[in-house]
Amino acid sequence: MLIKILGTGCPKCKLLEQVARDAVAQLWIEAEVVKVQDMEDIMQYDIMTTPALVIDDKVIVAGRVPSKDEMEKLLQS
Repeated sequence: MLIKILGTGCPKCKLLEQVARDAVAQLWIEAEVVKVQDMEDIMQYDIMTTPALVIDDKVIVAGRVPSKDEMEKLLQS
């Protein structure tokens, strides 16, 4: 599983990355978490606001940080 965190480094972007990494560790999922900060790369995804969570090249959440419980459910589905 490839998890991308799209964002320029704002506090919400950093929080989303931490929530994702914590959920991966909690669930013992084999996944790579990558932070994407380059605006050209971010613009390849059809989002209007950051942060955004992309799992296997599909935008799952944009413009907000999901809760820990929600993140775990998203990673399990």
